[in-house]
Amino acid sequence: MENNKGKTAIIIGAGPAGLSAAYCLLTETGMKPIVLEQERFVGGISRTAEHNGNRIDIGGHRFFTKSSEVNALWERLMPLQGKPSLDDVIFGTTDKELSSDGPDPEAEERVMLLRRRVSRIYYLKKFFDYPITLSAQTFRNMGLGRTVAAGFGYLWSVIFKKKEDSLANFYINRFGRPLYEMFFEDYTEKVWGRNPRDIAADWGAQRVKGLSLMKAVWTVITKPFRRGGTKVETSLIEQFKYPKRGPGQLYEVMACEIERLGGKIIKGAKVTKIITEGNRVTKVVTEQNGSELEFPGDVFFSSMPVKDLIAGMEGVPEDVKRVALELPYRDFMTVGLLVKKLKIENKTKLRTLGNIVPDCWIYIQEREVKLGRLQIFNNWSPYMLRDPQNTVWIGLEYFCNEGDEYWNMEDGKFIEFAIRELATIGIIDPADVLDSVRIRVKKASPAYFGSYREFGRVREYLSGIDNLWCIGRNGQHKYNNMDHSMLTALTAVRCVKAGITDKSAVWEVNTEKEYHEVKTENDK
Repeated sequence: MENNKGKTAIIIGAGPAGLSAAYCLLTETGMKPIVLEQERFVGGISRTAEHNGNRIDIGGHRFFTKSSEVNALWERLMPLQGKPSLDDVIFGTTDKELSSDGPDPEAEERVMLLRRRVSRIYYLKKFFDYPITLSAQTFRNMGLGRTVAAGFGYLWSVIFKKKEDSLANFYINRFGRPLYEMFFEDYTEKVWGRNPRDIAADWGAQRVKGLSLMKAVWTVITKPFRRGGTKVETSLIEQFKYPKRGPGQLYEVMACEIERLGGKIIKGAKVTKIITEGNRVTKVVTEQNGSELEFPGDVFFSSMPVKDLIAGMEGVPEDVKRVALELPYRDFMTVGLLVKKLKIENKTKLRTLGNIVPDCWIYIQEREVKLGRLQIFNNWSPYMLRDPQNTVWIGLEYFCNEGDEYWNMEDGKFIEFAIRELATIGIIDPADVLDSVRIRVKKASPAYFGSYREFGRVREYLSGIDNLWCIGRNGQHKYNNMDHSMLTALTAVRCVKAGITDKSAVWEVNTEKEYHEVKTENDK
């Protein structure tokens, strides 16, 4: 066991991974962490933004994990409020969660709510199950011709498997070509700006391990007969935890605890240089208010984009530098709209406040719009809104590249564009819009094409630096969920504590065949 008392850990980034590393270093070792964050807020893309009293979850963050370590950390910081049954989880519909005047703005209880997961696909101006299933409603929505084609296409995919050398073939093998073309191809191209033929199958293998049309149908058929221990794919989970005031609340709580325990978080500190001697990092250099400051340390954790990390280092082999500097990312924009009501009706059996549709988010598959996904924040938590009883607060998610036509469009014009798109597909009436805001997020998603195919060179080089640990989504250029990002940090701290310099365990988080968010019935 390594004696770490009195040592200093420099942590780049105050997102889920960076803050988790700092918190665990303080609670499990004697090491003092200094967290350097270039933004003026904590939480990274898991933060909760606020606009005129209404809160925005950047990207939608379900708190569900198979990792007992991550779950214990969440529970320690923000325990579940009571022990409601699933039948009680109806998205703030009753006086149990809200008084007649709405949520108390002074109530800052540090608790998680239990939420019901509802996510559907909006296609042909109709709702389809997500993941897609061959239910009676699906047949009615698709019509006879599409249904017959989908059925034969799926049977063909069962008999004749394609080599999984692309994301397109990954999906076709599991759903058949007709369903792939209807529900996966266009949406994936919206998200990544590339046809799935040009994207590595790694992304699908990581995000929907084990999921197929047959498994989705079988889950529905066997649901009444399942008992404890029966596993269900992550995309099929029925409930999840959620901080009362959005995901950022947990990271704000964690940041407060880090500082209370003696750690330091410095905001507005952009790391520009990583100084190494031999196979060790000795210090990092930041830009703050036009000045350069140096931060020496004994161990370093980086959750900054790999591209930027390598760019700040000297002496990197040219082939490694080339791969890193060409790594692709996808940027992201959210338009928050406060509206009087939605035009789409709640035709489900789920009760909701104001009888709005019960979805957490809706995948927009309509080809005529650029909009990728629609969040309904009322359904994540009523405390995300200033007035949840009389308004609906929605988030329109767009995937783009920094500097492209949509990224560069001024806020007012882009918001007008987004409102028109939502009206075009029959979801809102523009006259019902009360307020709006746009938020841009750079490097929101590391992408799996281009030089990513040679990423092994970069990983090998970074793994050879003894006291540098790459953690988190951007730190590993891996499309991790929140729990996986946190788990990379917990694993790295465990290695440091034990005096281990081998990075394999950290890089291998979320590479196992079974997805970390697979649940058992006992999780209820």
